[in-house]
Amino acid sequence: MSKVLFIGFKGKNNTSGRMAESISPDHLLLTNSFTGLKKDIDSITEEYDLAVMFGVDKTLSSTVRLEKSAAMDGKKQYSKLELSKFAESLEIAGIDPVISDDPGKNLCNEAYWHALSRFNGRAVFIHIPTVRYADEVFIDKMIVSVRKSITECICRQIKETSC
Repeated sequence: MSKVLFIGFKGKNNTSGRMAESISPDHLLLTNSFTGLKKDIDSITEEYDLAVMFGVDKTLSSTVRLEKSAAMDGKKQYSKLELSKFAESLEIAGIDPVISDDPGKNLCNEAYWHALSRFNGRAVFIHIPTVRYADEVFIDKMIVSVRKSITECICRQIKETSC
């Protein structure tokens, strides 16, 4: 079985941190600053096959957004994972996914950039709603979907494509 690191952001009411903590003991909560999150990602010493990252987007209420890429200094890095498969898994769980190629210019983009570098493109970033919209039913659906469907799909892709 492949080893997966789940990553969210610190904060008492941060849905991304709650999600990462709820899914697995193999999780990392990032500092909410550009220099802090880079140090956090650089400090990962264990070897993982991939990273599943969560970040909050205040504009989302009933959907999640899978990010294809991260951008920095005019350059883009892309996930090597097949995001359409993740989207299908989320739909089966009753969650409406959108695949995006506009990572924005915020902490989430910066964290994703460093994770794509650290994990050789074997990372996915999922933007999720705030606590206001992410009720327990939504969180439970996400946890079940990620644990069973998305993680298996990601691990299978790595073994099949050797990415």
